[in-house]
Amino acid sequence: MAYDAFTGGVEPGGLRTKDEIRILLCYLLSSVNAPLSREDILQSIQGMGLVNYFELTDALKELTENGNLIFENDCYTASPQARVIARQLDTALPLTVRDKAVRAALGLLAQARRERENTVDITECPSGYSVQCHISGGKEEMMSFVLTVPDLRQAKLVQHNFQKAPERIYQMLLALLTDDHEMAVSLLKQEKEE
Repeated sequence: MAYDAFTGGVEPGGLRTKDEIRILLCYLLSSVNAPLSREDILQSIQGMGLVNYFELTDALKELTENGNLIFENDCYTASPQARVIARQLDTALPLTVRDKAVRAALGLLAQARRERENTVDITECPSGYSVQCHISGGKEEMMSFVLTVPDLRQAKLVQHNFQKAPERIYQMLLALLTDDHEMAVSLLKQEKEE
């Protein structure tokens, strides 16, 4: 097979033909079945070392221009033609490439959902920064708390770690407040193992 794509930044096992890159984009957007921003797509595919950045952006442009991808509200979705392409040609791509791309995209979507449902408000206060964290159980707030930290760097760190796993924070606080030491130890073990 003749390679016709730039390979700079592509890890071993990544894609090296323009056709494979276009198929992967159709497959990814069909599999995720949700709008993805350009940044999400770049992070999912190029960030995993599967495709060269320039080849990926060219393929996005080409697939949008020919109607295979729909671009609206700053996000891409798969058109009906893209779904057909993905179904018919998905076996042209290595399984590991398909799995990596979809897993990365679903992780990004899950993170975006966590951030949407579990918000953090950072405000400056006399003693540094106030970080208010909210855990939502869908329509209602399950818990909120406020921490005061000395600087913005620490406030951003609290925000990042909170939004990474708000459910764990809720479980740990619940374990501590209900005096469930066994649950607290179990949560700490899980955290250490990961």
